[in-house]
Amino acid sequence: MEDLSTIIDELREELAERLKSWLKIASVKGEAAPGAPFGVEVRRMLDQALADAEAMGFQVRNFDGYAGDIRMGEIGVEPLAILAHLDVVPAGDGWKTDPFTPVQEGDRIYARGTSDDKGPALAALLAMLALKKAGTPLKREVRMILGCDEESGWEDIDYYKAHCDMPRSGFSPDASYPVINTEKGLLHLSLRAPYSKEGLAVKSIQVGERCNVIPGEATALVFGDSAFCDKANRLAVEMHLNVKAEPRPEGMVLLSSSGVPGHAAYPEIAKNALGQLTLFLRALGVTGALKTLADAVGMEYDGTSLNIRCSDETSGSLTCNLGILRYDESGLYATLDIRYPILCDHRSLTAALKAALGDQIEVTVEKQTEPHHVAPNSPLVMALLDAYHEVTDRPRECVATGGGTYAKCLDEGVAFGCSFPEDEDLAHQAGEYTSLDGLMQSMRIFARAIEKLAGK
Repeated sequence: MEDLSTIIDELREELAERLKSWLKIASVKGEAAPGAPFGVEVRRMLDQALADAEAMGFQVRNFDGYAGDIRMGEIGVEPLAILAHLDVVPAGDGWKTDPFTPVQEGDRIYARGTSDDKGPALAALLAMLALKKAGTPLKREVRMILGCDEESGWEDIDYYKAHCDMPRSGFSPDASYPVINTEKGLLHLSLRAPYSKEGLAVKSIQVGERCNVIPGEATALVFGDSAFCDKANRLAVEMHLNVKAEPRPEGMVLLSSSGVPGHAAYPEIAKNALGQLTLFLRALGVTGALKTLADAVGMEYDGTSLNIRCSDETSGSLTCNLGILRYDESGLYATLDIRYPILCDHRSLTAALKAALGDQIEVTVEKQTEPHHVAPNSPLVMALLDAYHEVTDRPRECVATGGGTYAKCLDEGVAFGCSFPEDEDLAHQAGEYTSLDGLMQSMRIFARAIEKLAGK
C-alpha cells in the first residue's frame, strides 16, 4: 500500500481541478431533450465524467443519457459495483456565493453537489485510477455506475437494468461512514384538495421544488389591510414563530416564514419553514385543507398527528417531511416524504395516514421503495469496515439511515462514505461544501476496499 498511498497523494491537485470542472455544470433535472432524458445539463455532466474516465484509460459506456459506467479489471467476472450519481438538487435559497461557481477556501470547496454526490463520485473514480497506476491485479470487474436521476425518480437505474446486467454486490459513496447497512423504506405521497372559500382568504402559496428537501423559506400571499398586517406580526411574536407580515399593493399581505433547510431524511437538524407557515395560517383563521395540513403535519416530523409514528431497534424512527405546497383558487397540491422503519408495513401506514387526513384530501402514492438491510457479518460489510478501520484507525460499526441510496438497487449493497461522523452535513442545503482532505482520505479508504473485495 506504500506505493499506492504515494500515487493517491499525487492525485490531490487533479482531484481539486476535476471536481471544480464538474461543479460548474448545473446538473439539475430539466426538460427532456433528444439524447438527454433528464435535461441537457445533466447529459453534459454525464458526458464530462465519462470523457474524463476515458482519458484515464478506463472502458466507458453511455446508456442513452440515462446513466453510464466505467469499468476496469476482469470484465464480466462477478462485478463489484460502485454506484454514484451526477444529478443534483436545485440550488435553493440562502447561498452566499453562486452555487454553480465553485469557491475554494483553504481545504474546502463550496458549490452545489460537492458532497452530494460529485465529490464522492470523483474520489471513488480516482481511487480506481490509483489502483490502475499501481498495477494492482484484480480478480473481478470493478464497475462504477454513474446515475443521472437519483434525486428524482430513479428512472436512470430502471433504464440501466433494462439494458445491462446489474451487479449483485457493491457500495454507494453517497452517505457517510462507517457502513450504512440499513436504509428505511420510502414513501412519496401527493395530496390534493379543493380551495376553501371560508376563513382567511389565501390568494396563493408556491413553496418547494423537491419532495425530499426541507424548505428553509416559505411565503403566502393573503388578503388583508395594514391592521391585519400589524395583528399578524404581533401574533407571530406571541407564538414564537419566525414569521413576518408585510403589506403589498391591492389589499394584499405577504407572510414570510424562515426556517433551516435540509434533507428530508434528517429533519431533526432542520426547521421546516413551510410547516411553520401552515401553523401560522391556522392561527390567522385559515380553513379547509390548509388547516388540516397544519393539524396533521405542521412542524412535526415524526408522524404523531398523522397516526403513523413508529420505530424499531434496527432502523430507528419514522420521519415525515412536507416538502411542496401549491395553493390557489384551483386547489391544493402538496407532497409528503416519509422514511419508514424496516419492520413497518407501508400499506398500513398509508391507510392510517389517509384516515387522519380525512375525505377532503385525496392521497396518491407517487413512489414507494422497500426498506433495505444487509447482514453486518456479510463478507461485503466486513471488508468495507476493515478498510475503513485500517485507513482511519476508527471503530468498525454499522449504522442505519433514513436516506435512500443506490445501494438499494443491489441484492447486497450498502452505503459507504464519504462523510465522516464529525462532518457537517449540508447536503441539499445552502453552503454545501466538501473537504479536500476528507476526499483524499476517502480515496485511500475506497482503494483499500476495492483491493480487499476485488484484488487477487
